[in-house]
Amino acid sequence: MPRSRPLRGRYAPSPTGDLHVGNARTALAAWLAARSSDGAFVMRVEDLDPPRVVAGAEERTLDDLRWLGLDWDEGPDVGGPHVPYRQSERTRLYRQALRTLEAAGRLYACTCSRAELRGLLSAPHGPGTEGPPYPGTCRDRGIPVEIDVDASARQRRPALRFRVNPGERVEFDDAVYGETKQDVSADVGDFIVRRSDGLFTYQLAATVDDVAMGISQVVRGADLLHSTPRQILLLRALKAAVPAYGHIPLVLNASGERLAKRTRPTAIRDVRDAGVSPERIVGAMAHTLGLLDRSESVKARDLIEKFRWKKIDREPWLLTRDAVMELGS
Repeated sequence: MPRSRPLRGRYAPSPTGDLHVGNARTALAAWLAARSSDGAFVMRVEDLDPPRVVAGAEERTLDDLRWLGLDWDEGPDVGGPHVPYRQSERTRLYRQALRTLEAAGRLYACTCSRAELRGLLSAPHGPGTEGPPYPGTCRDRGIPVEIDVDASARQRRPALRFRVNPGERVEFDDAVYGETKQDVSADVGDFIVRRSDGLFTYQLAATVDDVAMGISQVVRGADLLHSTPRQILLLRALKAAVPAYGHIPLVLNASGERLAKRTRPTAIRDVRDAGVSPERIVGAMAHTLGLLDRSESVKARDLIEKFRWKKIDREPWLLTRDAVMELGS
């Protein structure tokens, strides 16, 4: 990835359950991408939706990542120059961003139904998961924009949408998938940046935090590749630099579906409690990424010199029962 400033990478887990193999594999790739370029690595906790946060999940996730051999220069447990590192404590910055977008004429209020807005808080996972493009029902209705609302009250108010200009397209070069294009106006339409219950969406919060923390390299799962053009539009509207992107192919279950915490996939803690060494897990994940020719025990730090973007396999890893057993073999 080309860069003109000191590289700063990040990993941003959501504390909604224990770290599973797919999340850990992405975290490993993000860490290696930063460390192989002598970059800084930031840990940020995406806990925007309080009802979904599981008690103790943040602590267990950070502990599992450290057990795997990953470290970070800044984060909720070590501090740093960009505190706080939990999104639930950064709402002031999100409101400031909304004011900037409103001043630029890119924000409007929307009173469409709750069913239409359902699921927009969490990170959307790939194309086809969010329904058809928003038709612009409230675009020109002139509903007053309220920015300083109290999300804890959970009172229904108009949601806030980012106004996408007709024909507004985004092109970027992904480190894994190469040239990527999207006509955001046709494929997505005007998208939510704050929900009707006052909670900020993933699209806004992740973008604002990346800017505020000086993140220059975003490495995450391929299920978020479809979200990147929207975040680039937000970055442009905020007059901020666009980071380099690399999207890591997913880990799928035996049925070919992406791993999700709600379906209780194989957790790192379960494999760890079964007596499997961190080196064994790291080696297996590195092999599926294309960084090793075979699955073998290896320390995370010993992979730094082996990391090359061109090695990353675009194909997802199918986590069958045999593949799970391989972790402990």
